[in-house]
Amino acid sequence: MKYKIEGQNFPVLICTLDNGEAMITQSGSMAWMSPSIDMKTEGGGGIGGAFSRMLSGESIFRNVYTSNKNDSMIAFSVSAPGQIVPVEITQNRPLIVQKRSFLASTTGVTTKVYFNKKIRTGFFGGEGFIMQEISGNGIVFIEIFGSAIEYNLKNNESLLVDTGSLAFMDSTCTMDIQIVKGIKNILFGGEGLFLTNIKGPGKVALQTMQISELANLIIPFLPEKRSNS
Repeated sequence: MKYKIEGQNFPVLICTLDNGEAMITQSGSMAWMSPSIDMKTEGGGGIGGAFSRMLSGESIFRNVYTSNKNDSMIAFSVSAPGQIVPVEITQNRPLIVQKRSFLASTTGVTTKVYFNKKIRTGFFGGEGFIMQEISGNGIVFIEIFGSAIEYNLKNNESLLVDTGSLAFMDSTCTMDIQIVKGIKNILFGGEGLFLTNIKGPGKVALQTMQISELANLIIPFLPEKRSNS
């Protein structure tokens, strides 16, 4: 499989597949493809796999696109302004990603729900409770809202980030929540009550935009629904 990422604010992933090669994606992510590619919709992983994807914010079903000749093309588009980041997945390097960020992958990659073991992080950490764990062997393409800023954290080195800004991290990293200090900071600082504390070792990718913030910007401009009275 060969790939290239084109476009700027709304990028697209364009893959070239040889005969027998396949890509997995969520339903609705395919933008265009060659007629020599066959699509099959499946649950993947049975009831447990479907339930796991539902909890992690993904579609219950997934589409598998398989090429029946060499040099077939298929493209996958993002759902919001942002960036597409390719990550090599190995058995020794699973990845923890935020909900709704899985765009596409090769067939050797599997996804399942990831629960943060710390209860308080689950209740107050926003995206921190239910995320996705991506494992196996292959390449996964992650959809980032805004731009991706990456850091390599050393052992016990940490970052405090706004809740929801974490895009993905190595499974060797840990995360917890921290209460913002100071009543005035909490009431008037605009950052909420909690911050997410991410601790190394491992790679961390942060996103410069949150989809909830984008929605809040758009909502005031949507036409109001009027009753038929």
